[in-house]
Amino acid sequence: MRSRFRLPVPTPLPPSVLEAMQRPMIPHRGADFKALYRSILDRTKLVHRTHGDIFIWPASGSAGWEIAVVNLFSPGDTVLVVVTGAFGERFHAVATMLGLDAKRLDVPWGEGVSPEQLQKALDQLPGVRGVFITHNETSTGVTNPIAELAAVAHEHDALVVVDAVSSAAGLPLEMDLWGLDYVMSGSQKAWMCPPGIVIAAVGQRCWDAYNRSTYHRFFWDFAAVREAAGEDSTPTTPPESTLYAFDAALDLILEEGVDQVWARHASLGAQLRAGLQALGMEVLADPQYASNTVTAVTMPDGLGSNIVIERLKRDYDIDVAAGQGKLTKRVIRIGHMGWCDSDDIELVLDALAEVMPALSKA
Repeated sequence: MRSRFRLPVPTPLPPSVLEAMQRPMIPHRGADFKALYRSILDRTKLVHRTHGDIFIWPASGSAGWEIAVVNLFSPGDTVLVVVTGAFGERFHAVATMLGLDAKRLDVPWGEGVSPEQLQKALDQLPGVRGVFITHNETSTGVTNPIAELAAVAHEHDALVVVDAVSSAAGLPLEMDLWGLDYVMSGSQKAWMCPPGIVIAAVGQRCWDAYNRSTYHRFFWDFAAVREAAGEDSTPTTPPESTLYAFDAALDLILEEGVDQVWARHASLGAQLRAGLQALGMEVLADPQYASNTVTAVTMPDGLGSNIVIERLKRDYDIDVAAGQGKLTKRVIRIGHMGWCDSDDIELVLDALAEVMPALSKA
């Protein structure tokens, strides 16, 4: 494919997505926009495998955390946040800042959460209202077993609130089949779009929770956006250029086929991990939880991630990311989601095959 841009975010944009962004503005309350928006909402449901509501706002994916809290809970509600990395940390921080009694289930970074661990934690939290889970932890390259975790959460009558920012449109995500109540993502990752919109898939159980919630809200209000969506519209001015991009990306995803997209990402993840192993490099994630959209690679002792990142950029024009939080200097993160194929992975592996021995000798 051509791109040497292998960050976990933002991801490379296909030519048709770039071209779509150049379209002129249209009346956002007119018939043409309504037809476009209805088509986007309907096709986004197909990717989530849901018959529930799809809501879209102009924002980054991080807004999805606040959207969940203010629509589904009330101040003082007890929730459990599964923390497997930096984005689980942020999920917990948002819940706490907004006044929830946010408990934590922590596991070492690089590991996933097992259903047994979640069961044990929930057994100690009678009356828990929700379980917040990062499906794919971008900071560590870990994919949590979301279907099994959701089943445990529902045994405790808790809403399953999912951060799918780096999994939606890349990893298997069966919202209705797995009983996921709320799933949020951002346009800038496997959706193959520029940053700019947050996508929230809202299941039927969320509406009872919405009716109980006592938070004040305006911009993020479920009812307002649902009413507008029923008229193929938005409650505030829509980000037309980003929606044009999203429309084009949905065409690509559905033309390839959702199952085929998932299979391609699985193949890319396996290819990269095998290549790294052949180079003697260590993947941070426990193999049973290794992500197929982003891989965190542990640096050898004495070698900081910043040096590897600089050398890849300088000598090969390849962009990869540093770690996050306590892993900033200890790992590099390689994105392989969205517009990516086998040749793109080989470019990175070939570059690492030359860079790592040279730096180890320096």
